[in-house]
Amino acid sequence: MGEWHRGVLVGFDLETTGTEPGESRIVTAAVVDVHDGEVRGRRTWLADPGIPIPEQASAIHGISSERAAAQGRPAREVADEVAAELAEWWLAGAVVVAYNASFDLTLLSAELARYGLPSLADRLGGARTGPVVDPLTIDRAVDRYRRGKRTLEAACAVYGVPLDHAHDAGADALAAVRVARALAERHPRVAELDPAELHDRQGVWYARWARDFEAYLRRQGTPDAVIDPAWPLRALAPAPAAAPSPA
Repeated sequence: MGEWHRGVLVGFDLETTGTEPGESRIVTAAVVDVHDGEVRGRRTWLADPGIPIPEQASAIHGISSERAAAQGRPAREVADEVAAELAEWWLAGAVVVAYNASFDLTLLSAELARYGLPSLADRLGGARTGPVVDPLTIDRAVDRYRRGKRTLEAACAVYGVPLDHAHDAGADALAAVRVARALAERHPRVAELDPAELHDRQGVWYARWARDFEAYLRRQGTPDAVIDPAWPLRALAPAPAAAPSPA
C-alpha cells in the first residue's frame, strides 16, 4: 500500500477578491507543512490586492479593502513569495494539497502573469506543477453519487475533520490536508497510488466531472455552458500587465 498520505503534505489555500481565477486577486494566502499528520510549519500572507475587495468577498473571509490597504503587502511580492514557497516544497519532493486546486493554482498563475513574474513552470524547470492532491476532485470520484454540497466544510463533516475557522486561509489549508489523509485512510485504492500516479488520475477524474457538469448545465437551460476540463491549471487568457510600482 502507498504511503503518500503519511509523508510531507503541504496545504495551500488562497482567500481572494472573487470567484473567477483569471480576474480575481489574492487577499490572503497560507502554506502549511504537515509531516505524518503533525504540523511542522506555517506561512501566511496578507496582500493589498490593488483593487477594492467586494463586500460579498469580505463577508466570507473577513478582510476589508481598508485593512488590506493598511496592513497588506504589495500583491506582487505576495504572489512571488507564495509561488517560490510552493516551488521549493515541490523541488524537495513534497506533495501540495489544495481543495479545489484548479481555482487556487490558476489564480496564483494569473497573478504571476499579471506582474510579469516567473511562472510555476519557470520555477520548476518546465513542469507546470509538482504533484498535487485535490481532496475535492478525489471525493467526487470515490463518492460520486453522494448528495449534498461539496464545499470544504461539507467534506470536513463527511470525513470527521475539525474546521473551526472556515475561510481563514491557514485553517482551510490544514483542513484540506486532513481531509486528504482521511480520504486515503477510507479509500485504499487512493492511498496505494504514488503521488505521480494519483496526480495523473485526478486529471482524468476532473475531466470526467467537467464533462458531466457541462452536460448538466446545458440540460438545465444554459446551452453554451463550457467547463474547462484542465486540472490542476485552467487555461487563462493573456492578462494585462499591472502598472509598475512607484519607485
